[in-house]
Amino acid sequence: MSGRERQPRSLIRGGLDPQAEALLQLMDKLNVPPLNTLTPTQSREMMKGWTALSAAPQEVAQVADLSVPGPAGPIPARIYTPQGAGPFPILVYFHGGGWVICDLDTHDNLCRSLVNGVSCVVVSVDYRLAPEHKFPAAVDDAYAATQWVAGSANRINGDSARIAVGGDSAGGNLAAVVSLMARDRNGPRLVYQLLIYPATNLSSLDTDSHRDFGDGYLLTKVDVEYFRDHYLGCEEDRWNWTASPLLAPDLSGLPPALVITGEFDVLRDEGEAYANRLKEAGVPVKCTRYAGMIHGFISMDGLLDRARDAIDEATSTLREAFLTS
Repeated sequence: MSGRERQPRSLIRGGLDPQAEALLQLMDKLNVPPLNTLTPTQSREMMKGWTALSAAPQEVAQVADLSVPGPAGPIPARIYTPQGAGPFPILVYFHGGGWVICDLDTHDNLCRSLVNGVSCVVVSVDYRLAPEHKFPAAVDDAYAATQWVAGSANRINGDSARIAVGGDSAGGNLAAVVSLMARDRNGPRLVYQLLIYPATNLSSLDTDSHRDFGDGYLLTKVDVEYFRDHYLGCEEDRWNWTASPLLAPDLSGLPPALVITGEFDVLRDEGEAYANRLKEAGVPVKCTRYAGMIHGFISMDGLLDRARDAIDEATSTLREAFLTS
């Protein structure tokens, strides 16, 4: 092999899951443009194609789109209802996408899997996106939607005493922040938080996972900077705990949590740091690192076996939390 020939990524750094490796090599072959080279509009359009990596959508008893009241106008939401009589526990879900991309449709398959796996109502929230709507617009919408769910549970055949929040990536950030806000504002009583590779610290990208996996593993360090710059209005916002929940001074009194991370994800270390801080504050927490996985893997259950494992863990953990709450 000549020095100019490109080595397979697995030979450069071992441990990457072969299925994830195959996806990354295919993206290289297809010259998929990095998100940070696109406008937000172009990025959103490209993400529509990522649903092809999900498994076939599961049938649920009912799906309804509606709007809930928000601080700046109606917030679109999608209500998924499982089979059965109810009232059901409720998961308020915030999609990922760096607060800039993705929507109800990009996370439709995942929400359906959660509905059936947990036997709960899932309320998927289409919060306002940046850069059109800068921080804290997404936070305000996420909290307002959670308040609406708590006050309107009977309208959606839900149980107001069993409400959890969850999300992936930027959505995991919002779920963590909403949990803190609900505690501090005497807001809705939340029984659990599902945090899937959450972004928890926008003040610093100085972690081992950012250094080791900041390029070549789907989500790059430059992508994170791209999302952060679009989301936040000024540099000072980075240190606001409603943008960076890892910086919240006190994590005590929060609902129990499951934190899922991927071994080869730039956000791995900050997600696990948040789990450790929760533990130190006396919050029951389980943190699972999925070996060989890259960012976004849980939405790739049509391709990655470990994605299905993570969905199974999330659903079984949530189901148990609702049964014991």
